[in-house]
Amino acid sequence: AEIASLSLDLLLAVKKFKIRHRPQDRLQLRIGIHSGPVCAGVVGKKMPRYCLFGDTVNTASRMESTGLAQKIHCSEACKDLLDKLSGYILDERGYIDLKGKGEARTYWLVGEEEHLRTQRRITREERVREGRKIPRSSL
Repeated sequence: AEIASLSLDLLLAVKKFKIRHRPQDRLQLRIGIHSGPVCAGVVGKKMPRYCLFGDTVNTASRMESTGLAQKIHCSEACKDLLDKLSGYILDERGYIDLKGKGEARTYWLVGEEEHLRTQRRITREERVREGRKIPRSSL
């Protein structure tokens, strides 16, 4: 839910953003999201970086690279999780060929029901104020 909501917020911000030295041009953003297991860790000594590894990361990358500007491209696994959380609006894109994976059914994340979005934000803020952890199922 966090990434889906963040993605929608980013698209909205990009649509409003004006490039000062190129006012006729618009910033373009393409987002791809997928859900699944990952392996994570800090890599490097001189310039340590937090990195994610695994098929989930590769699939999310494929979602982004096969998406369109100003759209959020979601895998079926991501759609299934968002459906369980409810409140997210997705349109089926159809089947697309993902390099190294074959055909996959994909979706566009197009919005979020406002009352559920507000409810999620309030719950999150209350948990942070009270010092309680946000349950993994809501991330």
